[in-house]
Amino acid sequence: MLIAPSMLACDFSHMADEVKKIDAAGADLVHLDVMDGHFVPNLSFGPAVIAALRPHTKLPFDVHLMLSHPLAYIRTFAKSGADLITFHVECEDDPAAVIEEILACGCKPGLAVKPGTPVEALFPYADKLAMALVMTVEPGFGGQSFMADMMPKIRTLKEKFPTLTVEADGGIGPKTIDACREAGLDIAVAGSSVFNAEDTAQAIAVLK
Repeated sequence: MLIAPSMLACDFSHMADEVKKIDAAGADLVHLDVMDGHFVPNLSFGPAVIAALRPHTKLPFDVHLMLSHPLAYIRTFAKSGADLITFHVECEDDPAAVIEEILACGCKPGLAVKPGTPVEALFPYADKLAMALVMTVEPGFGGQSFMADMMPKIRTLKEKFPTLTVEADGGIGPKTIDACREAGLDIAVAGSSVFNAEDTAQAIAVLK
């Protein structure tokens, strides 16, 4: 399983140093949560911040767009340094069109599903996806409790699409990662459990 620390939990006043820290500590990807204050009731950061971080690590940038209208922003995020761009099946744009735009920009497409949305909503798009993201908290805020009842979604995706990479995001730490492993998870997004730890490298090692 790969570990993708979520920058939403980092010290925003030292983001470049925080990226370097998780890189040195053994992270596999950098997870970047982009929130528009509309699709979710919170704001985070945008493409300018991602572009500013890009020179500080060679790790893949795993950009998670919590936007009502992601289509208009795909090219901007691709130019800012995103490697993988994930958006939500519940957005107000046509998911097929967003996937095509991500591919046209040379990035890998991912599609996310909220806790209240059946995982079957992802099925029509699976053949074009590099990754499916199962939210294990309600998107919009860090530090929430892990929803173990989302594990069947991961199992379903791995059984129906064995070659599809599946990521989970929300509340993942040492006490909850075993359930993710048993479900067959490929990438664990971890925020507070990594950035709030005294020893970042040890925190990532424990998760791995």
